[in-house]
Amino acid sequence: MPLREIISARLDRRTVLKGSTAAVAATLLTTAPARAEHVVFQHGVASGDPLPTGVIAWTRVTPNADATPGSGVGEAVTVRWEVATDDGFSNIVASGTQTATVDSDHTVKVDISGLRAGSDYCYRFTALGQTSPIGRTRTAPDTAATPDRLRFGVVSCANWEAGYFNVYRHLAARTDLDAIVHLGDYLYEYARGEYGGRTGSVRVHEPAHEIVSLADYRIRHAQYKTDPDLANLHRQLPFVCIWDDHETANDTWSGGAENHTPGAEGDWQTRKAAALRAYLEWMPVRAGADRRLYRRLRFGTLAELSMLDLRSYRSQEVKAGPGWRQVDAPDRTITGADQMDWVTNGLVSSPVSWKLIGNPVMIAPLVFPPLEPATTAALTQLIGIPEGGIPVNLDQWDGYTADRKRLLDAVTDNQVGDVLFLTGDIHTSWAADLPLDAANYPGGPTAGAEFVVPSVTSPSLGDMMRTPPRTASLAAEAALQSVNRHLRYIEMDSHGYGVLHVDAGQAQMDWFYVSDVLDPNAGVRHGASLAVRRGGRVEQRPGPVLD
Repeated sequence: MPLREIISARLDRRTVLKGSTAAVAATLLTTAPARAEHVVFQHGVASGDPLPTGVIAWTRVTPNADATPGSGVGEAVTVRWEVATDDGFSNIVASGTQTATVDSDHTVKVDISGLRAGSDYCYRFTALGQTSPIGRTRTAPDTAATPDRLRFGVVSCANWEAGYFNVYRHLAARTDLDAIVHLGDYLYEYARGEYGGRTGSVRVHEPAHEIVSLADYRIRHAQYKTDPDLANLHRQLPFVCIWDDHETANDTWSGGAENHTPGAEGDWQTRKAAALRAYLEWMPVRAGADRRLYRRLRFGTLAELSMLDLRSYRSQEVKAGPGWRQVDAPDRTITGADQMDWVTNGLVSSPVSWKLIGNPVMIAPLVFPPLEPATTAALTQLIGIPEGGIPVNLDQWDGYTADRKRLLDAVTDNQVGDVLFLTGDIHTSWAADLPLDAANYPGGPTAGAEFVVPSVTSPSLGDMMRTPPRTASLAAEAALQSVNRHLRYIEMDSHGYGVLHVDAGQAQMDWFYVSDVLDPNAGVRHGASLAVRRGGRVEQRPGPVLD
């Protein structure tokens, strides 16, 4: 969800940041062959969800010119896949075939097994006499191994119309990453021109209308896969992804969404099912039983990464003002009962050093001001202010305080150490300790830490205020930190990414910011570095981790 609620008035989603659309066409992923012929692999390759002995490999074939994504036409195609230890494929270690059909929009997703743990591989696909680009991937360390370190690129919120994906270009240029963790809003559902950047839309969405049907979602996924920087990053590294709201519709909850009008846009469950089906077709993710997206990946004894789905099972967001009283209700949930049991049981039983949680929306309290529950019960009852204070953004865990308490209490009651939430969603950068009682921080106990990465392109606070970077936003940052002392770092202007380094002694997030999302060749700079030691709290670091 965009950072609209930090501004004094929440703007209507159909008017916020509307602007003129620029006539910038989408760039095709592949270079046309020397002779004019149909290109079979127009949407690249990708890998994801690495295990010690396997990985997901993905592609999409276009059987003929009419068999475009979402078209529902095109013959079945036999696709051969190969995995090798070298890019010349002289040592092929796994291979097979799969049939791409209309039913899966001609996407191919192979769950490859039998590979060696902690190893690099190349993979490719062949169909109709053509060969795909070569992808590179990496398996996870053996569960009994203790790697010296892990390093993940961490990203969130990439809006095609708001700018160019140069964040992905800079991540692809690195040679030290094990995987990319994508925390949601991989794509946006809006119609053309409805939600662009600070100058409107720099390139336009396909289809032109808001995506609602299965064909619509397939077309939009396909468009994003043609971005050359995203395609290159997918070729270079495995992704671990979870969805947030825009993969379906803004402010999604279990029974609807803010950006869904029943009747005019059809039945919500039908739309949600279409979005999920397209997501599973087009993304290199390994779904669980009942097409469940929340899942856990193990990286030796050093770390475990639990990816949370905070949209499919949540209660409807309450409204500010009179609705504040409801945020503390014990029956409100952001995870759903089954997922809450899954994540708490996993944390309590985890045998690894670092318990990482891929968390689409911010869990650290963000309130004005934090109130002491023991002394404010009367005020809470009288005017409906939640026990923790007035929440800034009810779409976050602040709108579901009972679930947050359940999760953090499970951590502290069971003495689970070294829990770190990796978060996206709000288009800005944050680092925070997670106090059980924000009003008593730093005196009370904490249940872990949280690092929040900025958006790839989606509008930041500075973009929305239309002010020069590092000017008006400074006052907002200072005001938030003055009443939320557990917030150790805030940067509300810049777009970029995080690089998470984990070793036996600490977990450090390095924030990197691109110079301008409107420039496809934008440079990058280091913004900040913060870390948490084993058993400790968030601390500043002078610079990024270097090998």
